Amino acid sequence: MKTLTIFTPAYNRAHTIGRTYESLLRQTSKDFEWLVIDDGSTDNTQELVEKWIAEKKIPIRYIRQENQGMHGAHNTAYRNITTELNTCIDSDDFMPDNAVEKIVTFWNKYGNDKYAGIIGLDQTENGNIIGSGFPAEMKETTLQGFYASGGTGDKKLVYRTDIIKKYPEYPLFEGERYVGLAYKYMLIDIDYKLLTLNEPLVIVEYQLDGSSYNMYKQYWRNPKGFSFFRKTEMICAPTLKRRFVSCIHYVASSIIAGNHKYLNESPKKGMTLLATIPGLLWYMRIRSKVKSNAKMKFR
Repeated sequence: MKTLTIFTPAYNRAHTIGRTYESLLRQTSKDFEWLVIDDGSTDNTQELVEKWIAEKKIPIRYIRQENQGMHGAHNTAYRNITTELNTCIDSDDFMPDNAVEKIVTFWNKYGNDKYAGIIGLDQTENGNIIGSGFPAEMKETTLQGFYASGGTGDKKLVYRTDIIKKYPEYPLFEGERYVGLAYKYMLIDIDYKLLTLNEPLVIVEYQLDGSSYNMYKQYWRNPKGFSFFRKTEMICAPTLKRRFVSCIHYVASSIIAGNHKYLNESPKKGMTLLATIPGLLWYMRIRSKVKSNAKMKFR
């Protein structure tokens, strides 16, 4: 059995996923398999992946499902992964040629039951590390602990499969397609640490139609998912400031969702009450941004 599963959620990314595939062909270590979760694509993603499977250059599994959003694709991936380790490489990203070798070698040398996995770096195509690297003395951390200590930028996570499966799946809300992936990571942080690998494991390119460029629209379209996430963050966030910010976001999402019971449903009722006015103001900003973007789209 291979050590690592690289899984890729794909939704209408036929124009970029070929780059992901080519990077996997170039890996200096073949100790991996590729799992593609097609989240209801309407382009020729399926045709492409089936062609690559037929080529038999690397082991590929393909699963197609109705569109559920990124978190739903992660649920499906975790149900179907059997290797010791797993990592998500998005369909618009790709891996440095030695990324698999770095992951497997590092884990074989330092990994044990104490750790949930590895946290590595994201890099842009021009070679710049996104955000900050890990201080030399930081050999282990939690994801939230890294950011609470001043760390910045997206990071690549490699989890033990037995650990990621221990925690609840991402919930699916009817009519919505977004729940923050950090929901699971926050829960894992309570019980386990991650080994730090100060090396780039993925090369990223943020698409104009991706989540990073459309957060206000995501807030507006997925208020139940965001409310759920914020309630978890109120409990798990490592700092008082972050928990209060979560309450502000929770109030705004509750207003968008039309949930008048938000205070009773909050795990931090006093803090949420204090966040009501800031939350209302944040709701107004989200609404303004969404309307402004809609007007610009139709000019």
